[in-house]
Amino acid sequence: MDTQRVLIADDHEAFRKGLEALLAAAPAIEVVGTAADGAMAVALALDLQPDVVLMDLHMPRVNGIDATAQIVASSPHIGVLVLTMMEDEESVFAAVRAGARGYLLKGARRAEITRAVQAVGAGEVIFGPGIADRVMTYFAGVRSRPVADAFPDLTDRERVVLGLIAEGRENGEIARQLGLSVKTVRNHASNIFTKLQVAHRAQAIVKAREAGLGQ
Repeated sequence: MDTQRVLIADDHEAFRKGLEALLAAAPAIEVVGTAADGAMAVALALDLQPDVVLMDLHMPRVNGIDATAQIVASSPHIGVLVLTMMEDEESVFAAVRAGARGYLLKGARRAEITRAVQAVGAGEVIFGPGIADRVMTYFAGVRSRPVADAFPDLTDRERVVLGLIAEGRENGEIARQLGLSVKTVRNHASNIFTKLQVAHRAQAIVKAREAGLGQ
């Protein structure tokens, strides 16, 4: 298991220190820095280049959403894992749109937090228990624009692939359905993410579903 270098950003000192102690005791996790506000989180993330930033949402100077967007825009290889009290759909999707790869609530158990840090550090996208249900609720309530007006930069093939991604299908399933190689599907997905200006698959799914694809 690769060691994940972690930066903690939270304005509550007691929580920040408790989280630091929790992660320091976990195998294959190294806490490389802590930040008490969003501006400090952005500066330290760009300086220290951690694998994962554990990000609170409500922080002074720069909030966690804006800090996430700035970090991902400058260093897209850094995985941002939100750890917050906010469990409403708008907060979850604002974080995903900003580029967060994971979202946990502060009541999460130690094992959930350490597992999520490893997953996000490995490039995966992870939502805590209960958040996935809110994601589905959000999708169900989305009012979409006409599909034909969405994403004019995509080719017809890329639009089909994006629709299947929005349905939650993995690259192997898409390859089998379209009669393509997995590598070709992966290349299409990479081009789609670039054209949509998203950092990862979850962001692409949110944009696609809001545009009416994959429903």
